[in-house]
Amino acid sequence: MNERLVVAVLLVMACAPSQAAREQPLSPSAPSMPAPASPVLLSEQMADLSLLDAVFLGLRNNRSIKSAYLWRIADKFDLRVAEDAFSPKLYLSSSYRAARGHDDRERSAQLGATTTLLGEYGTRISLGWNKYHSEADMAGWRRNDGVDFSIIQPLLRGGGREVTTAPLRLARLTEQANRLGLKASIAQTVSAIIYAYRDLLRAQEQLRIAKAALQRSRELLEVNRAMIQAGRMAEFDAVQTEASLASQELGVEEAANLVDTSRLELLRLLALDLSSPVRATDTLQAEAIEIDPEQAIRLAEHQQPDYLRQLIQRQQADINLLLAKDQSKWDLSVEIGASQARDRYGSPYDNGAQRSWDSYAGLRLDIPIGDLSRRQGEVSARVNVEDQQLQLEEARQALIRNVKDVVRDLGTRWRQYEIAQRGVELSQRKLAIERDKLAAGRSSNFQVLSFENDLQSAENARLNALIAYLNAQTQLDLTLGMTLESWEIIINDH
Repeated sequence: MNERLVVAVLLVMACAPSQAAREQPLSPSAPSMPAPASPVLLSEQMADLSLLDAVFLGLRNNRSIKSAYLWRIADKFDLRVAEDAFSPKLYLSSSYRAARGHDDRERSAQLGATTTLLGEYGTRISLGWNKYHSEADMAGWRRNDGVDFSIIQPLLRGGGREVTTAPLRLARLTEQANRLGLKASIAQTVSAIIYAYRDLLRAQEQLRIAKAALQRSRELLEVNRAMIQAGRMAEFDAVQTEASLASQELGVEEAANLVDTSRLELLRLLALDLSSPVRATDTLQAEAIEIDPEQAIRLAEHQQPDYLRQLIQRQQADINLLLAKDQSKWDLSVEIGASQARDRYGSPYDNGAQRSWDSYAGLRLDIPIGDLSRRQGEVSARVNVEDQQLQLEEARQALIRNVKDVVRDLGTRWRQYEIAQRGVELSQRKLAIERDKLAAGRSSNFQVLSFENDLQSAENARLNALIAYLNAQTQLDLTLGMTLESWEIIINDH
């Protein structure tokens, strides 16, 4: 009974830590940024939402960001496992058995513990202890305990610090790539929120433009009716204005529907209740900025996550080639070991005890002959190194092209906005002059309606050009890998 109790206690002690680790709740981190000056209250009838508010809520609620941080728990544990390779390992084993034969019954228990240690040069040290106890009704009892100690030092395959620590270096490079992936994921999500917010702003402004055009059409209809009553206009000429009024009402309905669609998309990205009434309140304004393409390229080479991950993959390919070359070597090792054992037994006829010890030292050599699988791994690793070099060159060229494209697009969008701004000013003047000419009887109703449509088109063109320029700035940050820095976002991934 004592042996069974010892075995049970040891099993409980060995399983308790792992069981506690499995039941420990996950507590992922989360990104952070400076909080807005006035927090958003979604309980209000209509909540005013600034772009800063939207980004802040997205960092806190967005499901893609939460999912990325959940996976970071597993990623960091993978690194922890790799770093634990050079820590001592303890393995406990135990068993209990009751047997019954033709002429005797026996009960036996076994308890063992083995600790191993891997050195940075490939040295493997093992120390084990084992105890065995059996008791039979007729044959009596027997006890055996002993200690084993061994040292194995590889001289060719698996030997040397570069090879032994290669898995740890791979794990650390993988961790760097995972952190860059997290940064890229947050930046893309933040950019998507910014685009969605500006889409809502665009829809709200388009609704305002449509309502303003509708109001002008109503005012023109009133002018037409006054001129008809004064006998200065034929009654059928007002039909054109009424048709334009109906078209403007349709445009207002379409713009209102677009506002709801944009609002729902923004709320989805913010992981908020889709029935929450929110309104984008930022003022649409922009200033010209000058970007030096060469300086932008140098910045992207140090900040762009996708390009940096490609650099890491190139380093990993070199390490994998080192491991593949090592696997094709002969296995030559130095082995040293010693053991000590003690036997005690007792029976109705005799009692006794024995003690013994052994030690050994030698070399072990394994030579693979005709095994192409070892060469296969090295060939694949060499091909991967060459391919990763090509991929790196392609990534660098794509990086330079993307940076130059976004810098050029930024300048083009600003010039388009300036042209669109002038177009709105000229269309406003043109419409005002034509209205005065209509009041003086020197213009037609058709001409005024045509200029009215021109003004609405010009206002929408200016709005689209402004949104496109602001989005180009966001794309510039994303291409350079500076989105988080621009918004003062801290990853909090320790």
